[in-house]
Amino acid sequence: MRLAIDIGNTLIKAAVYEDNTFVERFQFTADTFESGFEKILQLYPNCLNWILTSVGQITQEQFEKFTSRVRLHVIERNSKFPFTNQYQTPQTLGIDRMILASGAVLQYPNQPRLVIDAGTCITYDFVDAQNVYLGGAISPGLQMRYEALHHFTARLPLLEKSEPENFIGQSTAESIHVGVVKGALHEIDGFIQQYATGHENIIIILTGGDADFLAKRLKNTIFAHSNFLLDSLNQTFQYQTQND
Repeated sequence: MRLAIDIGNTLIKAAVYEDNTFVERFQFTADTFESGFEKILQLYPNCLNWILTSVGQITQEQFEKFTSRVRLHVIERNSKFPFTNQYQTPQTLGIDRMILASGAVLQYPNQPRLVIDAGTCITYDFVDAQNVYLGGAISPGLQMRYEALHHFTARLPLLEKSEPENFIGQSTAESIHVGVVKGALHEIDGFIQQYATGHENIIIILTGGDADFLAKRLKNTIFAHSNFLLDSLNQTFQYQTQND
C-alpha cells in the first residue's frame, strides 16, 4: 500500500492507495501534522511507501520521525516526468503544477489537457497532445479574493464563500459575492474557451478545494476531480519507478 501526501499552502492532504485503487482520504492542518500521520499508520500499518510533495511549510526533515517505519519517496522538480517541459523558467514551476500535468498526461493520453486547480490560488496548466507542457496562468483563489477585499479596504467585510442569488448585487455583501464568485466563474469559463480554440478534443480537469463548488456553476463541460493531485502523485511515482 502507498500513502500519497500533498503538503499545500493551507492544508495537508493524504490518500491511501492499493496500486491504483483509492482507499481513503485524510486532511489535517500543520499543527496536527504528527498526530494525523500517526493515525494513518494505526489504521493502515501496511502502508509503508509514502510519496511526498510539498509547497507548504512542512519540510522533508520533519518526516524523520517516521522514516524508521516507512519508506519516504519525495517527488521533486528534477524527477522524471512524462512530458517535455517548455516553461521558460522551469526552476520556478511549482512541483504541484508539474504533478497535475503529469497526472493529466498519464490519465488522458494523446489529447490536449487543461488542468485547473482551484485552491489557495487558481492555477491553469496546459499540456498539448504531444505531451509538451506549455505553461498556464496563476490567479487568486476564492478565499484570497474575499480576504483581499477586506484587507485592502477600510470598510468591506470579510465574508464566507457563498453563491449570490442575483447577478446584480443589491447590497454590499451580495456585491462582494457577485464580484468574487461570478468573477472567478467568468475567468475560468473564459480561459477554457480560449484554450479550447484550436485544440480539438481538449479535456478540462477541475480540481482543488473549491472544485465541487465551482463545477456545477460553470458553463463549460469539465471533469471535476477533487482528489486529482493525490491520484496524480500516486501515478507519477509508479511512472518514475517503472522508468528509472
